Amino acid sequence: MEDSTNLPLEDRIVAALRRIMRAVDLHSRRLAESCGLTGPQLATMLALKRLGPSSATTLARAVHLGNATMSGIISRLVKRQFVVRDRGEVDRRTVVVDLTPLGNEILAHAPSLLQDRFRSRLMELDEWERQMALAMLTRIAGMMDAEHLDAAPHLVTDDEALSGASGATAAAEPEPRPRGSTDERPRRTRRRKVTDDR
Repeated sequence: MEDSTNLPLEDRIVAALRRIMRAVDLHSRRLAESCGLTGPQLATMLALKRLGPSSATTLARAVHLGNATMSGIISRLVKRQFVVRDRGEVDRRTVVVDLTPLGNEILAHAPSLLQDRFRSRLMELDEWERQMALAMLTRIAGMMDAEHLDAAPHLVTDDEALSGASGATAAAEPEPRPRGSTDERPRRTRRRKVTDDR
């Protein structure tokens, strides 16, 4: 491994950013290998553990994600039987989400979230240190032309974000696919081809 102290200051800053990116990537891989979850999926299950049966909107607020993203996350967790959807006891028109016994078992062995560990260490800093860190990171985001990008407070990889884990509206898409919405198109196309051949 190259001694970073021999690099110019600018390169050492870039190397430090790269280490942060690698730490996020490595943690995401460990999380996937240990319990097969993404960071936002685990955060959702932890919120259910803390709050009890909750609506999708309540969960979205609790983990700082959009409603469309939360819908996709819940659909994935339901498919894996980690959570269930049910009617509310007070208002039967309300759909609530709750952990299954399997979901509770997964949580018992799941590692902690990277952002939770990072937050706890941030809280050990003085207020002025946290403010200075925020100002510098905000400045760095601006220097990378990234200040306009939407980002929830989750340390996740790009793969997780693209799969609907960090706010992409495509997160809600996987739910209707099993009903045959995407399978209908090829059948219609084949019927048109038969008609044309005639």
